[in-house]
Amino acid sequence: MSSIFSKIIAAEIPSYKIAEDERFFAFLDIFPLAKGHVLVVPKTEVDYIFELDDNTLGDMMIFAKRVAKAIDQVIECERVGVAVIGLEVPHAHIHLVPLNSVNDINFTQPKLTLPKEELADIAQKISSAFI
Repeated sequence: MSSIFSKIIAAEIPSYKIAEDERFFAFLDIFPLAKGHVLVVPKTEVDYIFELDDNTLGDMMIFAKRVAKAIDQVIECERVGVAVIGLEVPHAHIHLVPLNSVNDINFTQPKLTLPKEELADIAQKISSAFI
């Protein structure tokens, strides 16, 4: 059975896409810790990030770096944090979270609820800054 992320990649479930190439896909988390919280996933469905082959893992981090630079350009933050939890969806993924304090990447805190229009606007801005 396909993961929810595979369904997002296949456009079976709508998303706020930031960027994609032939191997990776980045989209807004719809239950973000902070405005501009993005998920980066490989298009190949692999459950655990450390099961990815070395080249894919390295290339995924380079792709995530490009996304993080775009986030940093359009979201007011001190830095963009990186987290790999991997328990909530059985598909390898990286969280990129805009940070102004260490608590901004605390996954036990309540998630934000943003209107669809704001999510679309954030996605468009980050996507436009993606190089």
